[in-house]
Amino acid sequence: MLVRPIQTEKAYREETKRAYMFIVPTSASKQAVAKQVSEQYNVTVTSVRVVLRKGKATKFSRGRHAYPGTTYRQDKKIAYVTLKEGDKIKVFDEEPVEEATDKKADKKADKKGDK
Repeated sequence: MLVRPIQTEKAYREETKRAYMFIVPTSASKQAVAKQVSEQYNVTVTSVRVVLRKGKATKFSRGRHAYPGTTYRQDKKIAYVTLKEGDKIKVFDEEPVEEATDKKADKKADKKGDK
């Protein structure tokens, strides 16, 4: 079973409550999700909440004169996994941001200093 972490602003906000968000297969149960997360990330799972997000409606057309129709995107199952106090998942840790040097700004500063 594939358990993919979600990395959005909402997911980072939930992280402060020791809850992590994952996209799981629609056929997965709470027990299966808890077992997979604990094995994959070596953490202790205390609770699992599951939400089924319905797919959005999208319009489609098959050619210029064809009758347009509506179809739906695939449904997603989202699992909110709460961990034991002190456990963390490293996927969600912030990486140190390195400041990129702006070469154009450096060149402009050098030109101004030469004059």
